[in-house]
Amino acid sequence: MNINKNPIIIALDYSEESQVWELIDKFDDEQLFLKVGMELYYSCGNNLLHKLKDKGHNIFLDLKLHDIPNTVGKAMKSLARLDVDIVNVHAAGGRLMMERALEGLVAGTVSGKERPMCIAVTQLTSTSQEVMQEQLKINGNIEDVVVHYAKLANESGLDGVVSSPLEVPLVKESCGTSFLTVTPGIRMIGDSKDDQQRITTPKQAKSLGSDFIVVGRSITASKNPLEAYLKIKNEWNDISETTIS
Repeated sequence: MNINKNPIIIALDYSEESQVWELIDKFDDEQLFLKVGMELYYSCGNNLLHKLKDKGHNIFLDLKLHDIPNTVGKAMKSLARLDVDIVNVHAAGGRLMMERALEGLVAGTVSGKERPMCIAVTQLTSTSQEVMQEQLKINGNIEDVVVHYAKLANESGLDGVVSSPLEVPLVKESCGTSFLTVTPGIRMIGDSKDDQQRITTPKQAKSLGSDFIVVGRSITASKNPLEAYLKIKNEWNDISETTIS
């Protein structure tokens, strides 16, 4: 399955493998793009990734690596062997770290396979302007910081960034339309914002230029996850304007 034909990434915010299969079983034979984050990966490990790939699903392995360049490079060399589709780092680790991450992915990718795409987290969608400035001591407004990190990731050779959909137009303007934007912070109208701050609906995200949207609780916490997923798909395919109340 070509990942560019499946822009909706479902966040598997679980700790148990049984919860994953309980969800996936509700999708019949639908081929999905699934995000495996730290909670699930640290609980279930590589075995779950192999099972998901065997079923034909795409995987965004969301571990947000951030360490010294040598360590990140070696870690990415190991992750490249898992045949996942996207991996990520924190752009705050700097250019050399991101370059080493890419080198590790290239070195670790099995001959004949495409290396995983590597994207960089700019600022988490749970981070507000106030938190960024007062707690993280990063000056400037959040849009400028996101664009700066996106440029740094682009100069380091990475494939794209994670940001809020709200910052996508600025990222595309600065880094080009082919530079990927993977955007969490997606909510349907009426959904709780939970711990997210910079959010949009699926329609808004597409109209702003997002390449992929990451959707978690709006699908996984729904009484009918397949229905919720298809509703989001339909909304993605109609870019008329909506607002979050």
